Amino acid sequence: MNTHLPNSHESGLGSEIQAKIGQHLRAMYDDVVRQGVPDRFMDLLAQLDAKGPKSSESGDK
Repeated sequence: MNTHLPNSHESGLGSEIQAKIGQHLRAMYDDVVRQGVPDRFMDLLAQLDAKGPKSSESGDK
């Protein structure tokens, strides 16, 4: 079984297509980053912080 993964030269994707894919991926990532962390998620993190350290840190396992 051949487990060799093709590199960009063997995949048939030209540098122009790769650049376009990269631009679209960056645009999607930037959009996700701009959305920020939802308030509900921040509330859950605050609740976890308020509970303090886990019992495993005191030597319990």
